[in-house]
Amino acid sequence: MNPEHRGEVIALWRQVFGYEDAHHEPNLAIDRKLALDDGLFFVALCDGAVVGSIMAGYDGHRGWLYSLAVLPDFRHRSIGSELVAKAEEALARRGCMKINLQIVEGNEGVQAFYASLGYSTEVRISMGKRLTQNIP
Repeated sequence: MNPEHRGEVIALWRQVFGYEDAHHEPNLAIDRKLALDDGLFFVALCDGAVVGSIMAGYDGHRGWLYSLAVLPDFRHRSIGSELVAKAEEALARRGCMKINLQIVEGNEGVQAFYASLGYSTEVRISMGKRLTQNIP
């Protein structure tokens, strides 16, 4: 992601995700992702404007997809699919052999989207712990 797209990505995420939790603060998430300088943050542009984004991560064992967002007026134009493919290609070049992602329960539309791209539901229990002392 180019720094010039930052404001548009923040607006996109706020519109699509409606983030309210401190650990989801777009500025914080973008700062931390860009600090990694891993080349796994992609945006989709239409006429120079940001219409979609995705972040990916790789820990040497598994790849992860995060924060896939496409503006509502640009959905059903293959933008999301192309962003996922770009992230998958970048992860594969790093040696990644398996990609995981998480979907909020009840979001059947997103689940169907990923299923159409070959992702399947794996029975797992997802656990998390917020380390609030690390959030300014």
